[in-house]
Amino acid sequence: MPDRSEWFPVSKSQSPFYAGIDLGGTNIKTGLVDDLGRTLAYHREPTLVAQGPEDGAQRMGQSVLRVAELAGINVNQIARVGLGTPGTMDIPAGMLREPPNLPGWRQFPVRDRVSAHCGLDVTYANDGGAAAYGEFWIGSGRELSSMVLWTLGTGIGCGIIVDDMSIDGAHSHGAECGHIIVDASDDERLCPCGQRGHLEAYASATSLMATAREQFKKGAGGSLAEAVAAGEILTPILISKHAESGDQLSANLILEAARWLGIGTVTLLHTIDPEGVVIGGAMTFGGESAPIGRMFIERVRQEVRARAFPIPAERTTIRYASLGGDAGYAGAAGLARLEHRRRSGITFA
Repeated sequence: MPDRSEWFPVSKSQSPFYAGIDLGGTNIKTGLVDDLGRTLAYHREPTLVAQGPEDGAQRMGQSVLRVAELAGINVNQIARVGLGTPGTMDIPAGMLREPPNLPGWRQFPVRDRVSAHCGLDVTYANDGGAAAYGEFWIGSGRELSSMVLWTLGTGIGCGIIVDDMSIDGAHSHGAECGHIIVDASDDERLCPCGQRGHLEAYASATSLMATAREQFKKGAGGSLAEAVAAGEILTPILISKHAESGDQLSANLILEAARWLGIGTVTLLHTIDPEGVVIGGAMTFGGESAPIGRMFIERVRQEVRARAFPIPAERTTIRYASLGGDAGYAGAAGLARLEHRRRSGITFA
């Protein structure tokens, strides 16, 4: 996350300004950006889910006031606020419906309550769509006209951007691509959502560790199995560490997750035909800077080349995200900017 030394100076910034809020089950991240997406101030605090949605909305609203204060501007200089939250949701109504990682925050008008607490208009978005827009606007997708963002972590998030538009769907369930069906066999895996055969059950951090445990039960050996048997906690980071050290089981686990992600990616290529696919989230194995990260993404590309129609297989770029944890608040702010410009009749160059 950007510390003060990385904040862009307000004196050199380009107005108008926008605030973006990224609401997660653990933290609320709020950033203030200028019209070119440069971060002018940043604030993070715990979500404190158990204190309820109204308390959360109040603190999100106050976080907007806080980043304005940190940047040394008047809050009225913020043209609009963007808010990204996890689903399920009703985006047009600004409602949280039944968010699994925000227990108790049911049927809550989060958009309007945040707006009431900060005194500014709020644009509401799915957190996956917000992160995707962040990468599209100022990140790895900034040269693309359309893109898909995969976010790999405990689960699999996704966002789809086409010509400056986040694909949210008629029922606010657009881009829930971690739940596309990739396996319809008789022994398909159970997804955490309760359905079977979904991509998330094969290519997420949760599934990576579940597959490792299955292999241990079958008697698989090697340094990873020995480390876990000795009491080390199984995590994707541990698996990646042992893969880097030459453990074949660890490498195979990562390659298998990449294979499934490639299969899911082909489905989106044949559905949306995006110009590019961007992979982010906590489980990228070090990205392009690490041998295992390069191995992982190359395996995704191989699966795409083997399964997709020739032209999209050849022309669709597949790369890692570049914004990290900043994508959510930056993208939420970017979507607020987009709505502000449309409402103001400002055309994009």
